[in-house]
Amino acid sequence: MPVSKGRKKAKRRPPPPPKPDPIKAKGPSPTWYIALMFGLMGLGTLVILLNYMNLMPGGTNNTWLLTGLAGIAGGFAMTLNFR
Repeated sequence: MPVSKGRKKAKRRPPPPPKPDPIKAKGPSPTWYIALMFGLMGLGTLVILLNYMNLMPGGTNNTWLLTGLAGIAGGFAMTLNFR
């Protein structure tokens, strides 16, 4: 019975150097970013509450409601880049 040849071992390459962690490279979020993020959410909530209590100029209006919701959405969108 014929004898099969053994397979040649592949040449080993050194592993690639580790890539730096992108989160650690950027560092923490600046203080103004955090203040703006929470400020937009708080201001949006305040506008909606004042709109429902009929304390906004022009009375209860859907424009104020959408403005408040846009502020809250902007604050939550900023949380995506929070480090």
